[in-house]
Amino acid sequence: MGTIVCLSLLSGNLFVIETPLNLAMGLAGGILSGFIVSGLVPLFESLFGYTTDIKLLELANLNQPIFQELLMVAPGTYHHSVIVASLVEAAAEEIGANSLLAKVSAYYHDIGKMKKPQYFIENQPSWKNRHDDLSPQMSSLVITSHVKDGCELAKKHNLGKAIEDIIKQHHGTGLVRYFYEKAKEDSKVSGQSVQENDFRYPGPKPQNKEAGLVLLGDIVEASSRTLTNPTPARIRNLVNSRIKQVMEEGQFDESDLTFRDLKKIAETFTRILTGIFHSRVEYKQPSK
Repeated sequence: MGTIVCLSLLSGNLFVIETPLNLAMGLAGGILSGFIVSGLVPLFESLFGYTTDIKLLELANLNQPIFQELLMVAPGTYHHSVIVASLVEAAAEEIGANSLLAKVSAYYHDIGKMKKPQYFIENQPSWKNRHDDLSPQMSSLVITSHVKDGCELAKKHNLGKAIEDIIKQHHGTGLVRYFYEKAKEDSKVSGQSVQENDFRYPGPKPQNKEAGLVLLGDIVEASSRTLTNPTPARIRNLVNSRIKQVMEEGQFDESDLTFRDLKKIAETFTRILTGIFHSRVEYKQPSK
């Protein structure tokens, strides 16, 4: 309507009888365009496997049924995913990546754990570890299967190819180190050989900055839970050591992350985790 008014002023035809009709048509065209776009966007997303920001904003709502199911079935994983999302969103803004895609992907990166929630440490009661009854090989298979299960759930709930790809890539070809080392210890007694590839995630490695951020956020957040006295210096050392370890393993070889990006990511992760683990004042009991 504003454009019609401007063009009418330029042509000297603002105060003619057709102007109200032209303004009405301009208003109707704008409204109709909105309806057409809203109706066609889901069709184009389905046909071309493209995830729009509109779709991501819908999935960012934590009241989505799949996320509410994650809260009920695997509350530890839910809490972990929310913190990872906060880490990667802030880091994505610092390095110029798609912060919305990174945050939403972090929300859903571990949904595959819903199929066997009690086999993951964040959902286990302190007195029982399900892996005590399994061989290291079987434990590794259970752990790595959450990636495949997550991709299946992403397809089932139409989360989109972009999020499905990050779920598939968020561990890269990383090693399930705990059970690999345990298997090597057992092999000294049994004499059986241990193949490192049997304890690795299938991959692929992260293919973009957002996938690399989710991989880092996942590792750093999980590692931060092991700190007994999370001072700022210890948090900084932890973040830097985990980033260095992942980089040396070659997990960033196929992503676009640079050394400058990694430095900014480390600073952002350290700042946020320091805020999460800040010290608190111990409240005194009221005197009687």
